[in-house]
Amino acid sequence: MTDAAMPGAAGSSPTRERPARTSPPAFAGITASGLAPSVHAVLERAQAEIDDLAGSGGPPASYDNTIQRLDNIVQQVEEELAPVTVLLAVAETPELRDAYNAVLPEIAAFWSRLPLHRGLWAAVRAFSGTREAEALDPLRRRNLDRMMHQFRSAGADLGDEARVRVEEIRVELSRLERRFSENVLDATEAFRLHIPEDERPRLDGIPGTALELARHKARTEDLEGWLLTLDFPSFEPVLKYAHDRELRRQLHQAYVGRCRDGELDNRPVIARILELRRELAGLLGYGDFSDYRLDDAMARTGTRAFDFVSDLRERTLPYWQRDLAMIRKKAARMRLGPLKPWDLAYVAEALRRERFRFDDEVTRPWFPLDRVLAGLFEIVERVFGVRVEEVSARGLWHEDVRSYRLTAEDGTRLGSFHTDWFPRTGKRQGAWMATLTTGGPQPDGDFVPHTGMMAGNFAPPVPGRPALLTHRSVQTIFHEFGHLLHHCTSRVRLPSRSGMHVPWDWVEVPSQIMENWTWEREALSIFSGHHETGEPLPDNLYRRMLAARRFMGGQAQMRQLGFATLDLRLHREYDGTRELMSYAEEVMRPFAPEESFARSHILTTFSHLFAGGYASAYYSYMWSEVLEADAFGRFRREGVLSRETGAAFMDTILAQGDSREPDEMFRAFMGRDPDPDALLRRNLGELDEGRAAT
Repeated sequence: MTDAAMPGAAGSSPTRERPARTSPPAFAGITASGLAPSVHAVLERAQAEIDDLAGSGGPPASYDNTIQRLDNIVQQVEEELAPVTVLLAVAETPELRDAYNAVLPEIAAFWSRLPLHRGLWAAVRAFSGTREAEALDPLRRRNLDRMMHQFRSAGADLGDEARVRVEEIRVELSRLERRFSENVLDATEAFRLHIPEDERPRLDGIPGTALELARHKARTEDLEGWLLTLDFPSFEPVLKYAHDRELRRQLHQAYVGRCRDGELDNRPVIARILELRRELAGLLGYGDFSDYRLDDAMARTGTRAFDFVSDLRERTLPYWQRDLAMIRKKAARMRLGPLKPWDLAYVAEALRRERFRFDDEVTRPWFPLDRVLAGLFEIVERVFGVRVEEVSARGLWHEDVRSYRLTAEDGTRLGSFHTDWFPRTGKRQGAWMATLTTGGPQPDGDFVPHTGMMAGNFAPPVPGRPALLTHRSVQTIFHEFGHLLHHCTSRVRLPSRSGMHVPWDWVEVPSQIMENWTWEREALSIFSGHHETGEPLPDNLYRRMLAARRFMGGQAQMRQLGFATLDLRLHREYDGTRELMSYAEEVMRPFAPEESFARSHILTTFSHLFAGGYASAYYSYMWSEVLEADAFGRFRREGVLSRETGAAFMDTILAQGDSREPDEMFRAFMGRDPDPDALLRRNLGELDEGRAAT
């Protein structure tokens, strides 16, 4: 962890609009033994700055010495701590875990006390009443208004007793959310299923790439045969393709059964998190946690978010019923007996192959990771004018990590980023993008590059063959790069209003819109190429893939709506009097094909809600998808590789950060309000769709 000096130190003037940090964060110097002293130094220095800012007797409050100085303090702490949180996600060790947990209460207390600091709040309010505040330009005015709102919604006007309790709650929540995450990681890594050579028939149906990976895993642990785990590249092919129903059941039950009992039981953790969130919302004057959480989102209230999800469920219902009827009919022909949760993906894939002669594994040879990345970068340069080049990677956490830089057409170095794509011990599941530092334009005309990282858990290369992706994994990479592009192309001069510092139900728009290019023929010709011949994806395979795009769209959309409903009901209605798991089962029942499916909910491993930022906001995936499905329509009309349309999207949305309201940015790009039917048209089509491709 670096120990850069804080800008805007006591008595210094003028204060810059952002810290003068120009070097990327260092990872190699972070050690478990050095973590506590480094964190203490960062927080002590920041607290001294805050106390000095809030002290009386200084010069009159101005934007620079109050609002901007506070922004600089916050940004510096965030960027000093960011490398540690990244390492905990990608390369956690028992020693690093223990060291971080020891300082976590101190970190949580710092962030909790910040908006409750009476002197700091007095300084911000004092400036808000000045003539300078009244005359601020629109960006600074927006920043001031957002800061005032954040102080108030965090409890700045509470009495002393309530302030103490708010801090206690937030510190305890940070510990519980961390424990939830650790339990999921440990439970996932604890499962191993060894299939010896004489049980090879159990693996019939599983694609060769997955079997090679399982064989490679076994060999790394000095085992003969195959080793199955619960990381996604191992788990998913079994559920989709294994003919052995008992094997599917075994892995499915292990997957959904994580953290439901034993030492890693997350049920009491969730119950306590929900209890504390209810109490926190009440102390802060909100009717429930969803109203508190969404106060600055596009939806504004939990009621509006819930109404959005409920309305979309009713509109999705006939498509879902269509999909279930097809699944049940196919399952009957397969003579499986009563449909079980571990049958759904298997039957759906069999039906997709039957109707469209297509499944994800068919396309894998045409999507080697390096070709996909090179093609993605070419598309980004052609559409958005941003060049991506690989650079040497030094001082990082694993040999698989690669580094890149982004440069604008005018030569501005916009940023740099790292990628980490393969699963391993100590790395959490899923795919994500994280910000490391926020740069942007400087008062002197310079531009400080942004930095970030992307991670995933895709099937790694095996001896003699590169890493090959499914089309869904390709979509995931494009999605995460959309987040990275949003961060690194921001041209907002205030870091607190830059990049991804936007309402939560807008943040997925740039990422989800990037997925659309993975379906376009012009784009596919750029990023696909057979790993042996280099030939792009054949036209006949593309047509089959496109015909299958909406297949089971109703089922997929209903699943997401079920998760969103569970999230909102837990944070709006659940009061702790009901047994938690049975309550979740009841909520999920209207979204489940059969009762047993509702019992197989993912509550105890639902990291989005209990270890991430999506509590009361899981609906935002669907909310954003409505917006991006509509916005991509302009690219479809004007050319999916249109530089002019890409420039418009860059200028009105990507580069704007949170400098304007999201609905204003959308209208600036589209020239009108969103079309709510765009998502249904793209994802679900007509009710009689689903016939075999010709």
